[in-house]
Amino acid sequence: MLEQDTVSLKFHALAEMSRSIASHRDLAEVLASLTPSLSQLLPAHYVSVVLHDDQRDSMRLHVLQSSASNGNRIGEEFEVSDSPAGLVWQTQHVFVCEDVEEESRFSRVVELLREHGVRSFCSLPLTTAASRLGTMTFGRERTGGFADDEIEFAKLIVSQVAVAVESAMHHQRSAALHRELSRERDRLQLVLELNNAVVSNLELRSLFAALSSNLRKIIDYDSACLFLPEGDDMLRLHALDFPEGRGFLQQNQLWKMLDTPLGSAFRTGEAVLVGIGGVAYSQEEDAIRVRIGEGFRSGLIVPLVSDGATVGVLTLGSRREAAFAQGDLEFAMQIGRQVAIAVRNALQHRALSESREQISEQKSYLEEEIRAEQDFEDIVGCSRALRAVLEQVETVAPTDSTVLICGETGTGKELIARAIHERSARRNRTFVKINCAAIPLGLLESELFGHEKGAFTGALTRKIGRFELANQGSLFLDEVGDIPPELQPKLLRVVQEQEFERLGNSHTQHVDVRLIAATNHDLANMVLEGRFRSDLYYRLNVFPVTVPPLRERPEDIPLLMRYFVSKYARRINKRIVRISPETIAALSSYSWPGNVRELQNFLERAVILSSGEELTCPRVSELKAVEPREKLPAVSARHNGNGTLREVERNHILQALREAKWVVGGSDGAAARLGMKRTTLLYRMDKLGITRRP
Repeated sequence: MLEQDTVSLKFHALAEMSRSIASHRDLAEVLASLTPSLSQLLPAHYVSVVLHDDQRDSMRLHVLQSSASNGNRIGEEFEVSDSPAGLVWQTQHVFVCEDVEEESRFSRVVELLREHGVRSFCSLPLTTAASRLGTMTFGRERTGGFADDEIEFAKLIVSQVAVAVESAMHHQRSAALHRELSRERDRLQLVLELNNAVVSNLELRSLFAALSSNLRKIIDYDSACLFLPEGDDMLRLHALDFPEGRGFLQQNQLWKMLDTPLGSAFRTGEAVLVGIGGVAYSQEEDAIRVRIGEGFRSGLIVPLVSDGATVGVLTLGSRREAAFAQGDLEFAMQIGRQVAIAVRNALQHRALSESREQISEQKSYLEEEIRAEQDFEDIVGCSRALRAVLEQVETVAPTDSTVLICGETGTGKELIARAIHERSARRNRTFVKINCAAIPLGLLESELFGHEKGAFTGALTRKIGRFELANQGSLFLDEVGDIPPELQPKLLRVVQEQEFERLGNSHTQHVDVRLIAATNHDLANMVLEGRFRSDLYYRLNVFPVTVPPLRERPEDIPLLMRYFVSKYARRINKRIVRISPETIAALSSYSWPGNVRELQNFLERAVILSSGEELTCPRVSELKAVEPREKLPAVSARHNGNGTLREVERNHILQALREAKWVVGGSDGAAARLGMKRTTLLYRMDKLGITRRP
């Protein structure tokens, strides 16, 4: 009766175990639910379940129940041929060991059993009608193994467990398949959204923001970076998505490609896993500083390849070990091909936009040049001094050498610069000019090199500088001696290297510009005084051309007179056909301190005052230099009498003093009448022995 009750209790416990394990659909939960029931079904202090791993063809320990406290080795794998579980799985026969000390075939398993005090055990196949799943093992602390009736009852237990395990594994595979399908659906959705982003975004940073926002739904990462090539061996971090960044990784940073995973991916076109499970991190100093500072533990580097050319690199970084798997790499490569097309299109669009912007700026600039009629349309003259200058122009124009044009104000230095451009291979390109003395320091750098939107207060839009406008053409820097010292190093760099950065942007711009500079200063003397950089002076003074002042080519004055009179007469619809010999002689004898510009202004006034067909010329004595100079006062035609130059000059000053009632300074004083400084007049009076009367 007692035996029947025992059997009844066992079958009742077996039924309870069946219900318990059948109520769970997760494999781990099914195996965990075995523990409470097994002690009632079969006396054993050790129970384990080992399942076959089809992908790795190995036996993996999934559950272990033991009265010993020697640690848990769940998850440990054994070769099929190196374990009794593998033997049972292959043969589908029960394996009984009455004493593990006599078992010499399975050393690792025997070691595990000894750790848990097992002296004898039996392993049974965990099999259903459809599948061979693995084995279930029962162990005891004494030798002798298990009786036949215990093994038969164990078969009943194992058969129930096998059904539950198969059901759980089927559910687990279904769940995994569902997750994979869901993941694949999300990936396809990302591909679709990325295609939409490619179509709707031609600006790189907007494209990258859309890409990173969607990519985070599929791959878990901390940072995403878009690198674009710059030069032969550098990559620039063009766009960055790093919400939790610590500031060590920043946009516009330059990264070396030499002997780095980043460079390897760019050059080979192959994706790279970095960190544990992949290649080693770069040992370059800056890369180490960023990696340690940001706490990166693993990374994924994806080259962006389009039409066989690598246009950039996409990197994903994580602060977790081995955060990226092979599947992430393969998917990132797939995405990388689309991103590469988008990046290439965006770069081409940017290049076209900049080209259109540059052409538009050049067009506007040239239209302004046409509207603002130049002071001199042609170089007029036949003097030996002028012909010597033109011969120099013919010599240097075909080259791309830098030219420094020296000469006094008003001598026509810009005309010489234009003549050099028109006779060069760049004549079909833009000739851009800028007067360095006419623009304040705060704006001169922006005018020369351009600026980005927001670079400084009032920078509401991006502006292209004169160097970019003159790309492939010529740039004329007038009054180059007035460039402030703090701007001279940047000018030296662009003269030497043909590269610069816009204000507010660290991206280097490369140009091809022929530079022509002009000055009315003595740059060599300014170098000695420390007001002009010597290295910049030497770079500008490659081919110096000196334009002679008008007083050194008086034979050109009659030609210039006829030219300007004809020009201004046409402009105001007058007919002037004669210039008297007296007028020509008077103007030819004047020193013209303001050079051709002063002559031009004088003749424009004369044309306005003329009422008939003959030029009516104001008195030459009324002429004054545009820029006061420390020179002898000009002697008018009406003082061209006999006597030495000293006497003529003394009489001229005396007359001015009498007319001013011996008042030297002031707007009506003698100095103003003579067109000279008060101090200069006092000096000349002292030299000439003129005593100031009370």
